[in-house]
Amino acid sequence: MKSGIHPTYHPKAKVKCACGATFEFGSTAEAYSVDVCSKCHPFYTGKQKLVDIAGRVDKFVARQKAFEVKQAEEKTRAGTKKKKESVEEKMTRKAQEKEDAKEAEKVEKEAKKKEEAKKKAEKLIVKKEPSSAEPSSAEATEVPATEAPEKAEKAKKKTAKKGKK
Repeated sequence: MKSGIHPTYHPKAKVKCACGATFEFGSTAEAYSVDVCSKCHPFYTGKQKLVDIAGRVDKFVARQKAFEVKQAEEKTRAGTKKKKESVEEKMTRKAQEKEDAKEAEKVEKEAKKKEEAKKKAEKLIVKKEPSSAEPSSAEATEVPATEAPEKAEKAKKKTAKKGKK
């Protein structure tokens, strides 16, 4: 061997494990620090020990659980998958949806018109006021709210004519 080119050998180099065990062996470095040794390694002890560096084990376990959940969801969806529609079925379905929307719109407009007519009829309830020419026993005439607004206007005109006479 050539002299001066080899590192110095330390016959009693100290090794410290994360579990707390220490032992000596020969090496070129004076001291070592290890995470797992023969006293705590699962192969030699028969017990499982997870060495977690920067939360990697936790991340792996979380990913594993997420994957299992996703698989379970896919299994439940597999039973409820929709049959693929043909182009014709899709077109007829969309046309039906449009027709239904138009029909709903018409019904809504009719309901609004009826409501407006009802409000107008309520406003046009005409009460006949007794005039000096007619006897005071004449009672007021009313147009029911259920009648159309045209009837209410006719009744108003009749009472106006009688009042002029």
